[in-house]
Amino acid sequence: MNDTQDLEKQKGTSEKSISSTDRKLLWKLFFRSLTVFAPFNYAKQGGSGFCYSVMPFIDKYYKDPEKKRKALVRNIVWYNATQNVGTFIMSLVASMEKEASTRDDFNVDSINAMKASLMGPFSGIGDTLFWGILRVIAAGIAMTFAAQGNFLAPFIFLLVYNVPSLWCRWYLTKLGFSVGSQYIEEMYASGLLNIFTKAASTLGLVMLGGMTSSLVTFKSKLVIQMGHGQSLGLQNMLDQIFKGIVPLGLTLLCFWLLSKKKVNFSLLILAVIVVSIALSFFGIA
Repeated sequence: MNDTQDLEKQKGTSEKSISSTDRKLLWKLFFRSLTVFAPFNYAKQGGSGFCYSVMPFIDKYYKDPEKKRKALVRNIVWYNATQNVGTFIMSLVASMEKEASTRDDFNVDSINAMKASLMGPFSGIGDTLFWGILRVIAAGIAMTFAAQGNFLAPFIFLLVYNVPSLWCRWYLTKLGFSVGSQYIEEMYASGLLNIFTKAASTLGLVMLGGMTSSLVTFKSKLVIQMGHGQSLGLQNMLDQIFKGIVPLGLTLLCFWLLSKKKVNFSLLILAVIVVSIALSFFGIA
């Protein structure tokens, strides 16, 4: 049997492995995924939409109210991945939650670790294919019709962009669940799941560190006159101590206030805005 036949056989097996009940739940997940960023907020990005998408599986398989509550809390954390391909992550998490509902010894930390490790790679692929390529192609085709005065131009754009997008969403929905159902049990039995959890957690921390360094910035304009024509720039002095010390310190302070002191997220954002305006007003930054 050649490689093509092997792939077709594996695909057919994975399709059959999805029960009719799970297939109905996957359809619910698929349609709910269309609203993943509808409740977008700066605290959790698409976390609320992600939880809403996988909720049919949690409602179905978790009978213990306390375990269901923990599962909902676990899935409402920060999430951001290109929605065209994010259904793979959603359905994979759904399969893991299904497994966790039947095993008391299942390492639930692996669920968010898996999700965090996949967000970056899938977003890189999804942004490139759908935002960088397909959207441009769809716009180019539609503009050709628009230049001729054809009223169908906007509909052509929507069709060219959304038909491949919706197909990819549904295919990845099935694939993610099939991969999860097929391999998680094997990974768990062999001990690879715990190793992967640690590796995924490390990758997730690296991603968060990279995002922090690129998104949280501080550059002081304050120059201190030392006399005799000499001056000292505050930013140069801070860079000599530790480059990026202010963004890092601010990030750690906000994390400490949120996690330890339970400061309201909206209040913390307001405080950062007020401090930023004050620093700009006094010419410090």
